Amino acid sequence: MTYQPIQLTESQIQQFQDDGFLIVENLLPPDLPDRLIDRMERLFYGEFETGIYPDEWYWRQGLSLPDVTREICNAWKCDRTIASLVLSAELGRLTATLAGWDGARIGQDSMWIKPPSAKAVAMHQDGAYIDYLTPPHMMTCWIALQDASLADGTLVYARGSHKWPLVDVAGEFHAPTKDYRWAMLQAAEQAGVPEPELVVVNVPAGGCGFHHGRTWHGLAPTTRTDRTFHSIGLHTIPAHAAFHPTNPAGYIYGRYKRVGDTRMDESFFPILWSNTGDRSPFLADYCADALSPRDVPISLG
Repeated sequence: MTYQPIQLTESQIQQFQDDGFLIVENLLPPDLPDRLIDRMERLFYGEFETGIYPDEWYWRQGLSLPDVTREICNAWKCDRTIASLVLSAELGRLTATLAGWDGARIGQDSMWIKPPSAKAVAMHQDGAYIDYLTPPHMMTCWIALQDASLADGTLVYARGSHKWPLVDVAGEFHAPTKDYRWAMLQAAEQAGVPEPELVVVNVPAGGCGFHHGRTWHGLAPTTRTDRTFHSIGLHTIPAHAAFHPTNPAGYIYGRYKRVGDTRMDESFFPILWSNTGDRSPFLADYCADALSPRDVPISLG
């Protein structure tokens, strides 16, 4: 059976608009998760295929605590196998379609490794960290590379929380010492939602969740003691996004802002897909597209 790109139905788009997320049961071809896991493991030990270091690198062997959830950001710059997924036109198309954008470019990727008994990642809103953009809009696709369950420390959403006010929360993000839901619960109370509904993303390897930039989400604490869990998150932004003219972009993304120019350079924020067919030209030579047409069935959950 020849693979056909996912065609989102009106009911699925409406579900996303109502809930702030959409769960897809099977997104990746069966052989891809294991290849991505292999590359991720190499990244955390400092093996960068392209010779370029990631923008963020949390966890070092021999220096960091063993039960901390590990994260690397913008690994697409370091490894072409990772890039083949993160820079896929299909993920640009799907995120843009759900968001109602004309096109999408990559904003950032995040590689996540959760060892046995790993601590949580605090619930948060991605949109709270992007006031350096105009418009400050973001979509996220989080992909499980192994079968995901609550015991693995999978992603957890608060249904409908994208309709709550955007809250800039200062506090622990990696390995919080208190309930990883605390900021979300506080925001829910402020929004008049006394009992927020939490949805656990239970998907097979290669499944994913798409979510709105304002949706509260986090990685639950891992209770399993018998394996390490791997996942990838990628954040897209509108193809026409630019740097805010006055809001600072911070110590990471500020380095990619040119003096006197708010345009986002496609070398660092390539366009993945647009409804006019635009895609950053260098991507064709930089890496394959892991989600180009293939012989594998796709199903939505």
